[in-house]
Amino acid sequence: MPLDPQAQALLEQMREAGQPPFEHMTVQEARQAAWAFVDLQGPPQPVAAVSHRFIPGPTADLPVRIYTPEGDGPFPVIVYLHGSGWVILNIEICDPTMRALANSTGCVVVAVNYQKAPEHKFPVPFNDAWASTCWVAEHADELNIDAGRIAVGGDSAGGNLAAAVCLKAREEGGPALAYQLLIYPATDRDLDKPSALANAEGYMLQRESMRWFWGHYLDGATDEPDWRACPLRAEDLSGLPPALVVTAEFDPLRDDGKRYADRLREAGVPVKYSNYDGMIHGFYWMNGVLDQGKRLHDEIATEVRAALSP
Repeated sequence: MPLDPQAQALLEQMREAGQPPFEHMTVQEARQAAWAFVDLQGPPQPVAAVSHRFIPGPTADLPVRIYTPEGDGPFPVIVYLHGSGWVILNIEICDPTMRALANSTGCVVVAVNYQKAPEHKFPVPFNDAWASTCWVAEHADELNIDAGRIAVGGDSAGGNLAAAVCLKAREEGGPALAYQLLIYPATDRDLDKPSALANAEGYMLQRESMRWFWGHYLDGATDEPDWRACPLRAEDLSGLPPALVVTAEFDPLRDDGKRYADRLREAGVPVKYSNYDGMIHGFYWMNGVLDQGKRLHDEIATEVRAALSP
């Protein structure tokens, strides 16, 4: 399929504004540029309640933002780990999408501000994601959630963390996770896959952008990162929770998601794989300007509601 006209127009606007690719920025410049995602998400929706907490992590207290939809509960819950290349975003930037996610799914959404690289390299973001998931399960009554209906989700680097958390929960025998939501996840640092080569330049996230992000996240001396960094390298994907895996056609990470979905299916895990033709990486955060982003929000709502129904 050709590049979606709305995505094409957005990319042209970014080029006209002189927006360089991430790999040509400093970390601080990239973090500042990430605030542009706020305006692409559409206006923030009201939700029944939003609370801000600090929860204990392995090396620091972690900010979380808890979104509660209308209703009496106990609610299903999504522990959400935002994208960022493990480097740039935060829960404030992601606020409009988290509000929409809570309203559309009927879930409490716990958005986790895990610590970022390069100040906090692997495995710190993974350890924060794992600790946050355990905290949610342990505080189910306090949060008015159903401990039997816990999902873990994330996009891009957050999808990487969500997939790894599900593997860790299986290895540890809990917490019991009911679902995983993986939106264009980074599942391996291999940058020679066909989608990375075919979509190497021109679609916002570039092949060299991913090299920049992986370089900040992993120690440069780490030649064979384990499944906590690259879930696709796990030897066995059986026994994991059902999954929705989403990819975009013009995304260097498309094969990361497709290969992970294929391996989940081969391991007997129920999985729905959705590839969005004409789309670019990051379109989940662009539902205010991209119709396909709105369609993805609707698909997520449908699939999560079905998976986490009482």
